[in-house]
Amino acid sequence: MQDVTTVVETCIAMWNEQSDDARRDRVATALTGEATYLDPLMSGTGTDAITSMIGGAWGQFPGHRFALVSGPDAHHDRVRFTWSLAPVGGEPVAIGVDYATIADDGRLSSVTGFL
Repeated sequence: MQDVTTVVETCIAMWNEQSDDARRDRVATALTGEATYLDPLMSGTGTDAITSMIGGAWGQFPGHRFALVSGPDAHHDRVRFTWSLAPVGGEPVAIGVDYATIADDGRLSSVTGFL
């Protein structure tokens, strides 16, 4: 089982991965196969849908990177962390907080994002 910090770091990395195959691998490492993702702009359920959803975000924000700002903070089966999205070398264009549920195997089973 992965520790929560590693899972959250992999979650951030999946958002930064440009290769479809590598992104899918990171999604599968960080999230369960039936995981759900929901934020005000997009949603997906399962590895393939979430992988595709993230790929679509790349088209909207080329040249940007996600970064972990704070956290993760965790207790029981819950975790939260703050992230930012910024152009490389620039100021953030978005800052958000994600709340997630941790499955028995240590991966995330649901993620709800607030921008």
